[in-house]
Amino acid sequence: MKSRTPVVIAVTAATAAASAMVWVTGPATAQPVSPSAAAETAADSAADLVAAQPATLQASDGEAYVQRPVISTDKLQYVPYERTYKGLNVIGGDFVVVTDHAGNTKYTSVAQSSPIGDLAVTPKLTAAESLKIAKSELKTVKDVESTKLVVVTTTGDPALAWESTINGTGDEGVSRLTVDVDAATGSVLRTYEHVMDVAGTGNGWITGSVGLDTTLSGSTYSLRDPSITTLSCQDASTNTVFSGTDNAWGNGTGTAKETGCVDAFYSAQKEKGMLSSWLGRTGFTSSGGAWPIRVGLNDQNAYYDGTQIQIGKNTAGQWIASPDVVGHEVGHGIDDNTPGGISGNGTQEFVGDVFGAATEAFANNPNDPPDYQVGEEVNLVGSGPIRYMYNPSLAGDDNCYSSSTPTQEVHAAAGPGNHWFYLLAEGTNPTNGQPASTRCSGTGALTGIGIQTATKIMYNAMLMKTSSSSYLKYRTWTLTAAKALDTTCGLFNKTKAAWDAVSVPAQTADPTCTTTTTSPSPSTTVSPSPTTSTSTPPASCTGTNATDVSIPDAGAAVYSNITLSCARNASATSTVAVNIVHTYRGDLRVDLVAPDGTTYNLKATSSSDSADNVNTTYTVNVSSEAANGIWRLKAQDVYSTDTGYINTWTLTV
Repeated sequence: MKSRTPVVIAVTAATAAASAMVWVTGPATAQPVSPSAAAETAADSAADLVAAQPATLQASDGEAYVQRPVISTDKLQYVPYERTYKGLNVIGGDFVVVTDHAGNTKYTSVAQSSPIGDLAVTPKLTAAESLKIAKSELKTVKDVESTKLVVVTTTGDPALAWESTINGTGDEGVSRLTVDVDAATGSVLRTYEHVMDVAGTGNGWITGSVGLDTTLSGSTYSLRDPSITTLSCQDASTNTVFSGTDNAWGNGTGTAKETGCVDAFYSAQKEKGMLSSWLGRTGFTSSGGAWPIRVGLNDQNAYYDGTQIQIGKNTAGQWIASPDVVGHEVGHGIDDNTPGGISGNGTQEFVGDVFGAATEAFANNPNDPPDYQVGEEVNLVGSGPIRYMYNPSLAGDDNCYSSSTPTQEVHAAAGPGNHWFYLLAEGTNPTNGQPASTRCSGTGALTGIGIQTATKIMYNAMLMKTSSSSYLKYRTWTLTAAKALDTTCGLFNKTKAAWDAVSVPAQTADPTCTTTTTSPSPSTTVSPSPTTSTSTPPASCTGTNATDVSIPDAGAAVYSNITLSCARNASATSTVAVNIVHTYRGDLRVDLVAPDGTTYNLKATSSSDSADNVNTTYTVNVSSEAANGIWRLKAQDVYSTDTGYINTWTLTV
């Protein structure tokens, strides 16, 4: 969750153009105030200034301004603002109001030099057409982070543009490039490179010769991630980031700390890529950040403690920073930074092992290939892997869940969860070279769904996690996640079969999943209630759509449809169960749109609602509407910075 409380001011009339800066002189002296009081005073003062619509803001009809958290120094308060135009982010529309600690405005710096005026915001190019143009700016494309409509004011006349952020390689090596493509002409208006010419190389004793995304400052390179600056690799004895002038790291000797940092930093960056590509998560922490990784722990161990990750050594003195070990420790951090905190009742090490296996699979490094063994390359105590996910008993752990599992030593208790995850991802008889696995109960072969999808189910379950987490609750949460991710019930059935196979019992809270032949489209499940007689209408008519729909940041509204086939009117007590994953739900407006186009507001925006996600059932009187037809859930992110998607919604009329 976020602590900010944005202040939003809408503009209803354009003002005259003027200077891009303004000085306002306040009283010559002011009494000292506390930092928090000064920040609050600065925010209020800036809001008053913006509400007066000074000419310096270059305002136009349809604009709104969003105040972000105040940044304090010993002398001044800086109040940043972002601008939207007809709901779209304005690139180059930002400004900062500067005050002293008494709230007297000292300076206003405005990026925009002229008003936007009256700009049409309906694109002529589709997002897909613009993305093809944007991708051509790079030599190779690894993935696309996002594509959204924006208004660009930095390249001449204001223009509507599709903005895409793309990962790949450019002329200078590794690239994370933002490209703005004119939504009318297809010309490239603007590119912004996030990587500052720092593609390093490393030689790890585990991962071999690898590429590293490093940071350049002056003439010095450092093992600091360019996009998540809190992710770095340090010498544990001094807590200093490894640096150098040649951007080449390590010598392949496992006892050298810098070599250990090559393995650690590479592994962490691969996990960052896995989280983004597979799960849509932008960082390790809740706010998209990370922690330093410190190599040099004088112990046969590695750990995460909420502020750092420490990497120790094996009995041969080699640093144990393999992708699965680093992925495991970062996994603890992700567990810590999702609802409910670190998983309990014997589940925390299983959660870490899932992220370790996923990181190893995503990296797919030939020197440490994916294998569902934990620590096989580091050889911690000279006896090979410390855990085997496909057969935990090989390391002396239980394959099957029992009532004693929650009270076992936490690493031993990981056995049933690891076994479940392997059966879900690979099945009992994989055909991709992974080893066969057995089931604890039941009969018949299990077919896996792949590690990427299995990880997505696990991660979505973690977003439902509470402080009372357990194997029994993870069964319910993963079933709920699987059902939401696939309305055909295929993922649900395989998730359930894997839990059954490791003897985690069914729970009364477990959802059920059934399909119906009356579904009007692959993305919609319709379940009309049965008619009791030819003259009595059904008591209710229900439909569910569980197909993810991305909600653009400060963008246009998006829709998710449900088609109902019920020959009667809707009721006065109709319900809309909405599940939207979002990092700041106060930014969201959510409406129900009836088949005839009538709109019913379910949720308004609120600057005081700083929590994550929308998981609410709304009751709405739609008794004047025919139940039959296409109903739409409409969602719009009105303010910038935070993102999300419609996860699932159910309509009962």
